[in-house]
Amino acid sequence: MKFTVTLKDPDCLAECIRDAVMADVVKLDLADDAERDAVADMREAAARDVCATWFEYGEYLEVEIDTEAKTATVLPR
Repeated sequence: MKFTVTLKDPDCLAECIRDAVMADVVKLDLADDAERDAVADMREAAARDVCATWFEYGEYLEVEIDTEAKTATVLPR
């Protein structure tokens, strides 16, 4: 049997992207706060663009469950 589950969380994706970007930007050791924020903003936008393949409006994610194959597949939006 196959069925689709739609997951919705308006903040989860944005928060996860922000946390990952900030952890990465810290490694750059930039002294200027404005430069660090600009780099973080650009990286966040790039990550959101990639995630748009699967997340609709940045919060909806559809997963197809196949109980026979025992798999879960994230569906493109």
